[in-house]
Amino acid sequence: MKSSGRGSDNNSPDDGADSPDAGAAVRRGYTPAKGRATPKRSEKQRGSRGPIMPPPMTRAEARARRKAIKAEKKKTESKMTKAERKKLSAETRMRANERRQRMMSGEEEFLLPRDRGQVRRFARNYVDARRNLAGLFMPLALVVLLTLFMPPEIQGVITLGMLVFLIFMIAEGIMLGRTISNKIRERFPDSEDTGFSIGWYSFVRATQVRRLRVPRPQVRPGDPV
Repeated sequence: MKSSGRGSDNNSPDDGADSPDAGAAVRRGYTPAKGRATPKRSEKQRGSRGPIMPPPMTRAEARARRKAIKAEKKKTESKMTKAERKKLSAETRMRANERRQRMMSGEEEFLLPRDRGQVRRFARNYVDARRNLAGLFMPLALVVLLTLFMPPEIQGVITLGMLVFLIFMIAEGIMLGRTISNKIRERFPDSEDTGFSIGWYSFVRATQVRRLRVPRPQVRPGDPV
């Protein structure tokens, strides 16, 4: 009799678990473990788009990937007719020329990242409104190359003159960078684009021939900035 009583006691929890009240309590207060962490939204989107190729680890791998992309492009173009390829090429050149023209004219959205912003525009205008000694650097560099075909005596004189010019050009570049940096602090007090970075940017533009500057100068020499 006792053993049967024990059996009834052992079976009592199971009977309670199968009761409707216990099942409702489990549904309301217990969430079963999923066995893994909830995936992030980015992971779900990545899975829906398919696997993403990892970035190349070596230059050889990058070259191989570029070749594969180029081959795929050629394969796609091979399915086109000659007239379609000619039209596509013309449209591509036209869009490229349009982007370049708008970049040269100084439109902000078409500029390179290094040229964007009011601070960089002000620096360009300040340099373009001056006649800088550094602007003679490229023409004089060509003269130095021509001296390779001249007698040694002439080479020595021109080389010495070039060294003197470089000293003055560096001094002018330092003064130009400091001046532009100070003016930027006055006009754009919240800007962090000062110091060496803006000075070097201005100096490099000053060494370029005016007609070859990108974007084109928006002011004339002597104009107020």
